[in-house]
Amino acid sequence: MQGTIVKGIGGFYYVRTEKDTYECKARGKFRYDELIPMVGDRVEIIVKNNKGVIDKIYPRTSELIRPSVSNVTQAFVIFTFTNPDLNIDLLNKFLVLCEYNDIKAVVCFNKMDLVEASKYTEIIYMLQNAGYDVIFIKAKEGYGLEMLKEKLKQNITVFCGPSGVGKSTILNKLLMKDVMKTGEISEKLGRGKHTTRHSELVEFEDGFIVDTPGFTSLEMEFITKENLQFCFPEFQDYMNLCKFTGCLHYKEPQCAVKQAVEDKKINTIRYDFYVKTIEELMNRRNKR
Repeated sequence: MQGTIVKGIGGFYYVRTEKDTYECKARGKFRYDELIPMVGDRVEIIVKNNKGVIDKIYPRTSELIRPSVSNVTQAFVIFTFTNPDLNIDLLNKFLVLCEYNDIKAVVCFNKMDLVEASKYTEIIYMLQNAGYDVIFIKAKEGYGLEMLKEKLKQNITVFCGPSGVGKSTILNKLLMKDVMKTGEISEKLGRGKHTTRHSELVEFEDGFIVDTPGFTSLEMEFITKENLQFCFPEFQDYMNLCKFTGCLHYKEPQCAVKQAVEDKKINTIRYDFYVKTIEELMNRRNKR
């Protein structure tokens, strides 16, 4: 039978097929191939006495390591402007991660009942100018959730973002039941407790959604300085217009991307983040 891994705990994998969900172990051959089953994997299983064995893992269309989930088509990148305060660099890191894995990112700002959106027009425009959909949410009131439901259809959607922004609350509201535990913001630290213990796919209409642990940091070691530019959608119209082939849009002269920044066609905050990231990648390579 074929199915999708919807949960993995302690070496056991729960595979959802058209008929039922089966608890499965993975064949030892995957260890030799250095292939570890992931939540989201399309697999082939053999079932005896209602116990399953994963016999085959089909090729993945996308793969996230942190959080560990595969075949995702869409990400709800969830942040707040306050409680906890917005970390723009972390938001941009999540967007780069999505672009690198060819996953459509939708930026969701939760807890909008605590702020006035008009105070954050520059940040909102920065994201929209880069081509991202931006949705405003008041999860506890249910505001904005209908727009999320429309985007969930026919997708495998991952929830990502830092702790305390309400990922589990949004998921529970969407499913109208407590699927994941939710935690309070630590007043002393100003950030959320890690309340989600594992990644789990949950069926939603004709798609899947997965709630994942929040992270307060995200390393960029997975990408090279040459490929970083392809993770900024707003660069695409200008990259081939630079004078020099292989331009990194960093310190090269007659760079069309830098000119677009000067002309305010590319947001300065986003470009400054790009420069900072490319310098970090170059410094890391020099140390090695």
